[in-house]
Amino acid sequence: MYMDKKYKAIIFDLDGTLINSIPDIADSMNEVLQAFGYPQYRYDQYRYFVGNGIRRLVERCVPPEHSSPENVENVFRTMLKVYGNNYANKTRVYEGIYELLDGLSAKRIKMAVLSNKTDGITQKICDKLFRNRHFEMILGATDSFPKKPNPKSALFVAENLSVSPEDIFYLGDTSIDMETACAAGFFPAGTSWGFRPEEELVSFGAKFIAGKPIDCLRFF
Repeated sequence: MYMDKKYKAIIFDLDGTLINSIPDIADSMNEVLQAFGYPQYRYDQYRYFVGNGIRRLVERCVPPEHSSPENVENVFRTMLKVYGNNYANKTRVYEGIYELLDGLSAKRIKMAVLSNKTDGITQKICDKLFRNRHFEMILGATDSFPKKPNPKSALFVAENLSVSPEDIFYLGDTSIDMETACAAGFFPAGTSWGFRPEEELVSFGAKFIAGKPIDCLRFF
């Protein structure tokens, strides 16, 4: 029974799992869309636009009639600049996350962050918001690995943690995260506080839905 197993490491998704970043992503993307003369979107719509990285976000937001590769590239590069300057204006750590990290540290559990967000911004956010909490590894999107749900980056993190996949608890908030965890052989756990509904997480393989962050400690 999986509830009886104790895991040796945890890998966190970032957006929608550790932090609520929607306001800064939405504000930045809307600023870029306005600059290009394109329609803007509400915060709640962005909950379904994010998860696959900034380029995919741009592709979803740019009107179809303006979605040539060259134009998408221009919008993407502009978004990187704008969001790179505004990634921490309104972004906040979810309530209870610091307590979870402290509890895991007390148990000497290895921790890592794996995000589809650009690696440079992922590193900056984690340094700013989690500098007093120890992660063994932080990895965002790079050219070295395909984005989640491809499991290659997840398995790379597992290898660097020196922990077997079956001993890793993976916490995320989208179907992408559940697919990643299942493909890598991790234990797939979802958040009730993230960007997507619990039904989506369960349908894509979540074996546990945390009602609050501290609920995850029972697995360690």
